[in-house]
Amino acid sequence: MNQMNTQTETSEVQGVAASSSFYSAMRILPREQRDAMFQIYSFCRQVDDIADSFEARDLRLSQMQQWREDIEALYAGNPPPRVRDYVEPIKRFGMLKEDYLAVIDGMEMDIPADIRAPDEATFDLYCDRVASAVGRLSVKVFGMPDEDGVLLAHHLGRALQITNILRDIDEDATLGRLYLPRELLYHAGITSSDPQVVIKEKALPKVAAPLVRRAQEHFKESDKIMARNKRRAVRAPRIMSKYYHAILELLVKRGFALPRDPVRLGKASKIAILLRYAII
Repeated sequence: MNQMNTQTETSEVQGVAASSSFYSAMRILPREQRDAMFQIYSFCRQVDDIADSFEARDLRLSQMQQWREDIEALYAGNPPPRVRDYVEPIKRFGMLKEDYLAVIDGMEMDIPADIRAPDEATFDLYCDRVASAVGRLSVKVFGMPDEDGVLLAHHLGRALQITNILRDIDEDATLGRLYLPRELLYHAGITSSDPQVVIKEKALPKVAAPLVRRAQEHFKESDKIMARNKRRAVRAPRIMSKYYHAILELLVKRGFALPRDPVRLGKASKIAILLRYAII
């Protein structure tokens, strides 16, 4: 019964992923790598759903702690049912326990209180935990050398997460969250940390501009790393990079002043990127 529930859960997560950029990038991988990546995606999705749920904060903290205990038990050789399928991929690819735990820590940052205008150090820590830690798990599956894998996870993870934050400013505000660093807000003359106030500020483009430059620099550094590694090992992260870089360019073209229409990468653009970079 537990095994059946696990399979159903994985199937549901794959169904959600199928409509995402992640699915397009990962489906080109060999089966063992693809299955491992979907397990990583499933894990991230489940802890993210806890963070974003409307259940009591104490309950969500308890659920996150249970995930920590399950990961600890997994690496101690006594995996609970919901992580039993992680055993073989971890043996095969060598994903590290601390990276799974870092993802949990990152998702949990929104639970005690919604993040609102974090300082730069907290902003970077959040990006590292919710994005670069996922990258550190992923590069193990891709088969990248350790040093370049960690560097790629650092730069590409931050590039993707900053792009997400810029894309989702208005959506996050509806959840009571504001991920823009307070130093950038103050520099632009914005003293409020109320998401609903900040998203209406005329100076918001001044906050977004340095974040755009920061993301572009991280994309540039990740491109350098991928260029010096085997194409087979970087096909999937390169496709993800191109998807998100295209989204960043669309955001820049749209601008950050009101009104801000939602930005999405069209199906034709995704197919063009996939055709160009999926070929070995």
